[in-house]
Amino acid sequence: MVHVFISKISVVNYLNFSTRSPLKAAPSSLGQNYNIKDKMSSEPVNVNDFKELARLKLPKMYYDFYAGGAEDEHTLRENIQAFCRIMIQPRVLVDVSQIDLSTTILGHRISAPILVAPTAAHKLAFHEGEQATARAAAAAKTIMILSYSSTCSIEEVASSCNAVRFFQLYIFKRRDISALLVQRAERFGYKAIVLTADTPRLGRREADIKNKMIAPPVKNLEGLISIDVNSDQGSKLETYANEMLDASLRWEDISWLRSITSLPILIKGILTHEDATKAVEAGVDGIIVSNHGARQLDFAPATISVLEEVVHAVKGKIPVLLDGGVRRGTDVFKALALGAQAVLIGRPVLFGLAAKGEGGVRTVLEMLKNELEISMALSGCPCIKDITRSHVRTPYDKLPSML
Repeated sequence: MVHVFISKISVVNYLNFSTRSPLKAAPSSLGQNYNIKDKMSSEPVNVNDFKELARLKLPKMYYDFYAGGAEDEHTLRENIQAFCRIMIQPRVLVDVSQIDLSTTILGHRISAPILVAPTAAHKLAFHEGEQATARAAAAAKTIMILSYSSTCSIEEVASSCNAVRFFQLYIFKRRDISALLVQRAERFGYKAIVLTADTPRLGRREADIKNKMIAPPVKNLEGLISIDVNSDQGSKLETYANEMLDASLRWEDISWLRSITSLPILIKGILTHEDATKAVEAGVDGIIVSNHGARQLDFAPATISVLEEVVHAVKGKIPVLLDGGVRRGTDVFKALALGAQAVLIGRPVLFGLAAKGEGGVRTVLEMLKNELEISMALSGCPCIKDITRSHVRTPYDKLPSML
């Protein structure tokens, strides 16, 4: 038998302690009006913190438009979670006193392998729209890909600052409209065309349908095409896209696009070995592995899970980039180890813009660069070319040992 003796003093002290509120013991030097929650929310420490700040600032319709995915949003979640199943295998006793993040994309030197992805309607997030985003990208010494559905025109963004930019293109039923957009981009100094190939129709984005999301004005189409689409139900954005975009687009049309521009052409939306092979055969200058931010086909694979398949198909003939789910510098590191030359950042840029304008976008890009630098140092990689396949282990690497 074990006897336990508890003194009266111990009981009294326990009762006194358990009934105290720890918050009442806050240091007096913080002042009576100090609000810990407000202090934390105003100082994001990583890219993910900007999402909540954006949610608090934006109207629900606009936040849902940026944040939402297709149908059950399985792919939206998987884009991020798939990165978590990849482990980094660091090397030690390597001189990492100097870390060089810089790399080259289509001959253009950038400060880090992190580009700004094409995303629509930046003025829904911040009144200066894509011009603010362009300045932030220029300050970060990286490339911004301007969306055709931007709320600032090709010309306005070009005049906002001196920087390397690409232009993202959809093919319309009226090919003359697409051709004119390409000509304007080329005339105003854009350095490549990014053809989005995964949108014969718009995916079923249920948040937009519930909100009856109104398609924002597409500045680049003013005076070229009617953008006043009436819809009594669902998303007006979906109705607009389905009426305007060319669902007949085929691989053979790459040659048409090549015939109207001298700019390099990257194709965005590749997820399979077969399509990557066809892209090389079609003569494109680069591939972006993308599932459209999980906004098109739900249950399409997470981009990081198919990146290596695409890289193997390309066999080094053209550069492969990746977008979708990148939220940490370690994510960038993993993508590079699996063969990507760079990654594209979409939603974090929009959330940074919504939360803190141009400065928010700068901070998002700097956070990712700083995290990548730390990841490289701790993994024994002084420069980008030192990051190799042997630095990561994926779930698929375990299969041979189990056979």
